[in-house]
Amino acid sequence: MDDQAAGSPQDARSVPGCYRHPDRETGVRCTRCERPICPECMVDASVGFQCPECVRSGSGTGHAPTASAPRTIAGGTVVADPRLLTKILIGINLAVFVAVQARPSLLDQLYLIGAWPPAPFPPTEGVADGEWYRLLTSVFAHEEIWHIAFNMLSLWWLGGPLEQALGRARYLALYLISGLAGSALAYLLASGATATLGASGAVFGLFGAMAVLMRRLDYDMRPIIALLAINLIFTFSPGFNISWQAHIGGLVAGVVIGYAMVHAPRERRALIQYGTCALVLAAVMLMVVLRTTQLT
Repeated sequence: MDDQAAGSPQDARSVPGCYRHPDRETGVRCTRCERPICPECMVDASVGFQCPECVRSGSGTGHAPTASAPRTIAGGTVVADPRLLTKILIGINLAVFVAVQARPSLLDQLYLIGAWPPAPFPPTEGVADGEWYRLLTSVFAHEEIWHIAFNMLSLWWLGGPLEQALGRARYLALYLISGLAGSALAYLLASGATATLGASGAVFGLFGAMAVLMRRLDYDMRPIIALLAINLIFTFSPGFNISWQAHIGGLVAGVVIGYAMVHAPRERRALIQYGTCALVLAAVMLMVVLRTTQLT
């Protein structure tokens, strides 16, 4: 609702707009330069919030750079390039894709497989035979151009804002653990001879975390919900040969980790955030161990 508090028109106009987004009214100001800032422009500091310009300058209105170390909404360090890690992740995925196109047999060593598969797959060992690394390598492996194109576009669209909001370390933890959770659920629920690959589990983790972040910042949730709904429809539609287990595993992990990242109280923030990551990793290990005992 856009209802306004009772008062004169002059009082309504007295609410300033964000200096970067004039159409967004805000009552919050930068603690250094006192410019009005909306939730998207707020950078969490040790005291209050700061605007991006003061964060980049490191000095603001005369304060020493160490006087008030700026932090993201999740407590991460503010950096000059908030998309650097996203670019690196995309680069790794593209490099693996190019390597697979140049040497298709490489894919046999990267995709997620539970145990020795039947024909027409080539004979290979799987996670149940001790190749646990496949839980992670499969996250960075793609075979079809449409698959990697969709995942990388989603990673760029979701990853940049999340990396900026969470900070690099927390963002990397979210991405990798979501990918592992997707692999673990696929390993647990799919046939042991089913081969899966792709960054979709990690990307769905970003979807979940983005929804949590947008809710935390009180943004319009309809775009992210609509996009997620469309992706889930494709996930469960017959004929697309999509690993719904990987998507759901990544999504659940992303929601859980994302909630801990943006809602943890400041005084115990790191403990709750990384403790939640450890709990999700423990759940991943439990699923892997349980499935391995079934296949061996």
